[in-house]
Amino acid sequence: MQKTTLYEESAISSNERKEAKFYSAFRIAAYVFFVLTAIAVGLSFTLISSVFASTEETGARALGIVMVILFDLSFLGMGLGSWFMKNRFNISYDYIFVEDELRLTKVYNGRKRKFLTKIHVDKILRIGWVEKPSFDEAVRSLQGKKPHVLTPNREPPEGKEWIYILCLGELGRTIYILECRRMMLETLVFAAGKNKFERE
Repeated sequence: MQKTTLYEESAISSNERKEAKFYSAFRIAAYVFFVLTAIAVGLSFTLISSVFASTEETGARALGIVMVILFDLSFLGMGLGSWFMKNRFNISYDYIFVEDELRLTKVYNGRKRKFLTKIHVDKILRIGWVEKPSFDEAVRSLQGKKPHVLTPNREPPEGKEWIYILCLGELGRTIYILECRRMMLETLVFAAGKNKFERE
């Protein structure tokens, strides 16, 4: 019976605790603004009814209605802004290698997961270290496209390193940058073939 190759690793932010607080703060702010929006909309029906019942000119009524709607939309806009802003904090990435396939997932606040892509070893053209000259050559082969950086950190934490994977997809060549331990690199090189590994 053939043994299944399985290796899993995560790239977690070096400022995870601080970013988790920012995430929670923006989420709470979003809920507060959504509640305020609901209250404002309820009050708006009363205000709009009073505007229609007033004896003022049509222009003044229209202005009053517009002001009420803008007031409601401002709360809604701040709520949506806070809701989407929270997703910029406490992001991590999971790399799971199973048999002959690397699966890449983005994780928000350690809970919500978004599958990004999977890379079959047959599609890998080159593997190497980001700090080596071969990385620059690989980037030039993209013809203007940017690499996909799948790490929340600006530099590798202790015990990890940044590697790149140049692969061929449906839309042409693509580079993925991963933050991982040497074990992940060795697993990928062993599966893809040592001839795919660029040491320099």
